[in-house]
Amino acid sequence: MSLNRKTKRRGPSTSYRRTFGSPHPVSMTSYTSVSSRMPSGGRYGHSMSPMPTSRLSASSYHPQRSSRSQQPQRVSYDKVDFTLSEAINQDFLATRSNEKAELQELNDRFASFIEKVRYLEQQNGALTQELNQFKGQAQQGQPNRATDLFQEEMREMRRQMEAIGKERDQYQMERDNLADDLSQLRQRLDEETQKRADAESNLVSFRKDVDDATLSRLELERKIESLMDEIEFLKKLHDEEIQDVQVSVQTQQLKMEVESTRAPDLTGALRDIRAQYENIAMKNMQESEDWYKSKFTDLTESAKRNNDAMRQAKQESNEARRQIQALSCEVDALKNTNEALLRQMREMEDQFGNEISNYQDNVSRLEEEIRHLKEEMARHLREYQDLLNVKMALDIEIATYRKLLEGEESRSGISQCYYEPTPRDKGKKSVVIKTVETRDGEVQRLLEKKMHQDSPFAFLFFFVIFLQVVKESRTEKDVQRGKDENDD
Repeated sequence: MSLNRKTKRRGPSTSYRRTFGSPHPVSMTSYTSVSSRMPSGGRYGHSMSPMPTSRLSASSYHPQRSSRSQQPQRVSYDKVDFTLSEAINQDFLATRSNEKAELQELNDRFASFIEKVRYLEQQNGALTQELNQFKGQAQQGQPNRATDLFQEEMREMRRQMEAIGKERDQYQMERDNLADDLSQLRQRLDEETQKRADAESNLVSFRKDVDDATLSRLELERKIESLMDEIEFLKKLHDEEIQDVQVSVQTQQLKMEVESTRAPDLTGALRDIRAQYENIAMKNMQESEDWYKSKFTDLTESAKRNNDAMRQAKQESNEARRQIQALSCEVDALKNTNEALLRQMREMEDQFGNEISNYQDNVSRLEEEIRHLKEEMARHLREYQDLLNVKMALDIEIATYRKLLEGEESRSGISQCYYEPTPRDKGKKSVVIKTVETRDGEVQRLLEKKMHQDSPFAFLFFFVIFLQVVKESRTEKDVQRGKDENDD
């Protein structure tokens, strides 16, 4: 009989183990540390304090029950078999110690579940409040703080990118202006180069003309020398002819004088011939001198003109050379300026590219943070759903225990528990949980516990106390029944 009762007594704990697994005893300090780490905000922040009081009341209630349950019963020593009584007492003590250990373990696990439910309800309330806040902001069109920060950062980046774009447009305009100036300078350089080529070609032609003029001058000088030689030769020939004519005239005069007697006078004729020849010689000499002078004058003027043209060509060549050198220096300076501007433009493009890449990285990082926040929100929603599922499971379990307690109460009728509301405050409603243990119509034990009516743990605490009372009552009944059987 005791074995069957023992098996029946351990039925709820075995089903509890099958439902929730093997028990793990947890000390009260761990609950205190967990509860101290829990956030104080939330919907159930005011229900954090009743649990240690309930635990202390339950623990303070155990020694009374154990002391009362261990009070010796008056039995007649002549009817008691001490060996069997000692065995029964040992079995009872072992069973009682096991039941106390299991009950303590169940109390610890139940307290841990209560703390966990309280923490989950706090988290649930906080998440619900945050979710409602997010929903209200979404319905009102108000972005959250992360969205505000993201939008502010995006606006700042857009302003910076607009400023950078304006600077880039300005630098591009300056680059275009410099490119136009460079193209104009290149055009001028091409024109000056063409002018220089034309001047060099003119200089070459002028040099050729100068060389031709020099050759002509040399040829004319040679002609002049030959003409002077010819004039000298003609003079000598003329002098010789004059001498010959004079000699011939003298001989003729002599002959005429000899023959004067016989011939007429030829002196006048000779004089006329001499004068005629002298006139012809003077005329030829004058013509030769005039022709020589005219030729010499023409050659001198031509040489002078050629010298002037050559001097002007040299001046133009020197001027073109100076202009070419100045333009070359200007082109080199413009090339250096262009290279510096191109290098500066490349550096600015690299800098702007790095800044744009940094801005894109910041945008990507902010988008990643937004995605993480969305994932975290989804995770909180999933945890909230899981907590709701756990709460529903706990509600089902509580309903199951309630049914078990109601069945046990209706079967044994050894304990009565009821709620007594005590309206102490207007804002808060408290409930007095009274546990009354009766035996043969006499009140054996009375336990009162005041809890807030809106606390979610009032019924759970009542359930624990009621379970302890039922177990102790059944244990005392079994002991009494075993003693009665031994007496029989």
